[in-house]
Amino acid sequence: MGCTDETERGAARPVILCLAKCLTSLANSVTKSFVANRLPQDPSGRSVEESDTPGTASLQSHALDNLQYIRDTMERAGSFTAVSGWGQVVVGIIALVAAVLAAGAPTPDAYPAIWMGAAALAVVVGACGMGLKARRTHTPLFSGPGRKFVSSFAPPLVAGALLTAAVVRLGLMEWLPGIWLLMFGTAVVTGGAFSVRVVPIMGICFMVLGAVALLGPGSWGNLLMAVGFGGLHLVFGVVIAVKYGG
Repeated sequence: MGCTDETERGAARPVILCLAKCLTSLANSVTKSFVANRLPQDPSGRSVEESDTPGTASLQSHALDNLQYIRDTMERAGSFTAVSGWGQVVVGIIALVAAVLAAGAPTPDAYPAIWMGAAALAVVVGACGMGLKARRTHTPLFSGPGRKFVSSFAPPLVAGALLTAAVVRLGLMEWLPGIWLLMFGTAVVTGGAFSVRVVPIMGICFMVLGAVALLGPGSWGNLLMAVGFGGLHLVFGVVIAVKYGG
C-alpha cells in the first residue's frame, strides 16, 4: 500500500503542476488584454506603454500646440461684446441733462466745462457698464478683441482732446460741437470694427452729425450735441441691450 500511494502521488503531482501553469498563463493573457484595451493607443495600434515614449511625448506636445493655436485664432477672430447697452442709455440721459444745462450757461466758458464734466461722468458710467456686462457674460475685457477695441477707440479721443484744448485757447467755442461729435464718431467706428455690427453704424451717425455741426450755423451746436450724445446713445443703447444681451 505504501508503494502504491507514493506512485499515485507522483503521478498526480505533474498533473497539478501542469494545471497550475495553464491557469497562470491564461490569467496573464486576460490581464494583458484588459490593460491593452483600457490604455490609449497611438496611430499604429500599440498601447501607450508599448509605444516609444519620446514619440508619444512629441505627439502630445504637437496636439497641445494645435489646440492653443486654435484657441488664440478664435479669440482674435471674435467680437468684443462687452459694450453695455444699458450703460449707453445712462450716458444718453447724462448728455440730455448736460444739453439743458449748457443751453442756459451764464458764460461762454461754462459751456465747455459743462460738457467736459458730462463726458468725464459718461466715461465712468460706460466703463462700469462694460465691466458689469463682462462679468455677467464671462467675457474677458482685455482679450484679443478687447485690446483691439480699446487701442482703436482711444487715439481719436486723444486727438479730440488736443483739438479741444487748441480751440478753447483760440476762443472758437462754436467749433467744439462739430469736433466732439466728429472725433467721438471716428473713435466709435474704429473701435466698433472689433465689436458687434451696430456699434460702427452708431459711429457713422455721430460723424454725420459732426459734419453738420462743423458746416452748419453755430447756433445748431448744442442741439446737435443733444441729438448725438443724447439721442443716439439712447436709441443704440436700447438696440444693443435688447439684441446683444444687456
